[in-house]
Amino acid sequence: MKIDEILEGFEFIDDWEERIRYLIELGRELEPLPPEARTAANKVQGCASQVWLETTIGDGADPVLTFRGDSDAHLVKGLVAITVTLYSGRTAREILKTDAGEVFDRIQLREHLTPQRSNGLRSMVERIKREAAAAAGAETAAAAS
Repeated sequence: MKIDEILEGFEFIDDWEERIRYLIELGRELEPLPPEARTAANKVQGCASQVWLETTIGDGADPVLTFRGDSDAHLVKGLVAITVTLYSGRTAREILKTDAGEVFDRIQLREHLTPQRSNGLRSMVERIKREAAAAAGAETAAAAS
C-alpha cells in the first residue's frame, strides 16, 4: 500500500472511531517483524508502547532506506504502518525533506492522540530522520575521500 492510498482511505471516513478502526486495520496489514528483529538496538526510545524499527540502508550516492516496524499495541502498530509506508523505499535525501507532520495533520491524527502516543510518533520520525541523515552523511563522506 502507498501513502496516497492510506490518505484517501482516511478522507472517506468522517467519524473518528471509524478512523481508529481503519488505523488498527492498517496495523494488522503490516508485515510482522520477526522475533530476531525485536532487539534493543531496533527498539524506539520515547514510546510508551514497545515499538521496534528495523532499517536497511542501500548503497549509492543517495542510498534508499527500507524500514520494517512493529509494536505490541494495536493502535500504535497502525501508526508504525503509516510511518513506515511514508518513509520506506525513499532515498535519504527524500526522507530528510518529507514532513510527516503534514501527513498526520491531513488525516487529523495528532489532535486525537494522547501526549504519550504523540511523543512516540515523534520519536519514530526522529529516529528515521537520524538514520537518513547518517546514511546521507556517510555517502557524502565516502564521495569526498
